[in-house]
Amino acid sequence: MAATRELVPTNAGIRKGDQVRVMSGRSKGKTGRVLFLDPKKRTVTVEQANIIKRHTRANPQKNIKGGILEKEGPIQISNVLLLCPGCNKHTRVGHKLLPDGGKARVCRRCGTTLEK
Repeated sequence: MAATRELVPTNAGIRKGDQVRVMSGRSKGKTGRVLFLDPKKRTVTVEQANIIKRHTRANPQKNIKGGILEKEGPIQISNVLLLCPGCNKHTRVGHKLLPDGGKARVCRRCGTTLEK
């Protein structure tokens, strides 16, 4: 019997390093860069958004201080929208076919290409 691979859900057109705005939750309205994207769990970690407190034990071998650390927590990917560098507004991501056969991400509001 052949093992079937689980399909990885789509990531809503958001990639690591994109500027996004948080649309719901306690960090609503904050903007930041995507630090980490987990397509299986459908979550993103956004810089300076959804700050959580983590109690850590000191580890002198790894040079880690103990105490209460603050770090970014994951946010559902459906709760963030991409920021367009052209119109500087949050937008959904569209796709456009290029003449050479590739695809490019485009802003649904102004139509500018989102590739770097």
